[in-house]
Amino acid sequence: MATAPAALRDLDAYREGADRFVAELNEEFYLHYAGLKDELALEPIYDRHAELTTLEACHGLGAAASDGPATLSWLWRFACEGFLGEQTRKEEEQIATLEASLTVSVDGDEIPFRMLRPSIANEPDRARRERLERARNDVSAQQLQPHYVTLADTRREGTTQLGASTYADLYRGFGFALDALAAQCRRFLADTEDVFVAELDRLFRSRVGIATDEAKRWDIARLFRAPGWDEGFRADAMLPALEATLTGLGVDLRAQANVELDLESRPKKSPRAFCAPIEVPGRVVLVIQPIGGADDWHALFHEAGHTEHYAHTSPHLSVEARRLGDVAVTEGWAMLLELLVNEPRWLERRLDFGRASEFAAEASAVQLYFVRRYAAKLLYELELHTNDSLESMPTRYVEHMREATKLEYWEGDFLSDVDPGFYAAGYLRAWAFEAQLRSFLREEFGTDWFAQPAAGSLLRELWYEGEGMTADDIIREVAGAELDLDAVRERIWETID
Repeated sequence: MATAPAALRDLDAYREGADRFVAELNEEFYLHYAGLKDELALEPIYDRHAELTTLEACHGLGAAASDGPATLSWLWRFACEGFLGEQTRKEEEQIATLEASLTVSVDGDEIPFRMLRPSIANEPDRARRERLERARNDVSAQQLQPHYVTLADTRREGTTQLGASTYADLYRGFGFALDALAAQCRRFLADTEDVFVAELDRLFRSRVGIATDEAKRWDIARLFRAPGWDEGFRADAMLPALEATLTGLGVDLRAQANVELDLESRPKKSPRAFCAPIEVPGRVVLVIQPIGGADDWHALFHEAGHTEHYAHTSPHLSVEARRLGDVAVTEGWAMLLELLVNEPRWLERRLDFGRASEFAAEASAVQLYFVRRYAAKLLYELELHTNDSLESMPTRYVEHMREATKLEYWEGDFLSDVDPGFYAAGYLRAWAFEAQLRSFLREEFGTDWFAQPAAGSLLRELWYEGEGMTADDIIREVAGAELDLDAVRERIWETID
């Protein structure tokens, strides 16, 4: 193995430092995005752990990873992402602070910026939804977009310092099979095109009262809010349903001292649900901003999948296996619980749901929308992170989104709609992971697998491994198959007429 620089020769000490660095970042992200702290203060954390993410550390780990175990590639990725994070943290801090502090005036109402998306989703009046959307876009263009452009330019410069010609090549070096996944995305988009067009139109007509060709950007959040199903997804039944589901799998949520649930609505809380694994497995916080209806249920169950995964992870694993491995694994566990909310058998068993098959068909159409959208996001991001200039990218973003979703996205989101680290690839692989694992669980334990303690025992065994195995490894070992988006298409076809 190549020799790492002096700072890395004690890899156990490096791992301990990495664990503390990530724990402190996750706690800071939790406090800010949960609306408990106005500013996102990353600088002190980066300063305390500066030695972990120097160029020397990145190059040393890269050399060591070239002929070492896979876990060293994960440490190398951690160091490089930390290096880029340090370079972009000021912009990230400013974006977060602005999002938490900005308000817009619409029809005489002062609305916090982070409450705009929930407000659009809950607004039945299309004209007011449009005013809310335009107000959001105006303030984004004026206040936020310049910071996103600077962040993107800084990330490009940092990538060059790390020795990669492009951000995409950097992640190919980490072992991300981006091109093979992109080929699967193109195939998925082609294979689902006709059914998607028909199902999206049906969904818009039933939920929003308009055809797809009449729909605008400000109708999208309303489409997924689906207030017509609120009676079946009451807020007071949500947590009990999760508790009962976990009990069926042999997990007592109330008895998990290492799990915290933050379900309170706050004006400055991010509308995007998240799980903060501050200590793995010692302290894991589940956070959602309730907006009502089935959306809240999906968010709660999704984050509960992350939460249970991290809460059951072995404390004896290396930091790589506990925190830094394949994100498709933890996203896959999140998808497995989230998509239970769409299962007719689960709905009938847990909610005494009268129109389970009808809801399941609609939910599958919604899932098809999101998988197609993320397929387009990955294809777009490969362009974005390969091109030398940002000039053409707003137009390309809109074109990719239109082709996949049949809707006109706002070009100003061409950078804000991009998660770092090719996280879109993680989501896509997670959907495949969920579809293939669910198929195995149904074959092994029946359609009520979610109520079988034996299935729960298997899940806990896999959760115990943290992220030490990749999603591909788990599916290969458990189901004897290769991870493939075709499984997602087959899963969706089960409930769409």
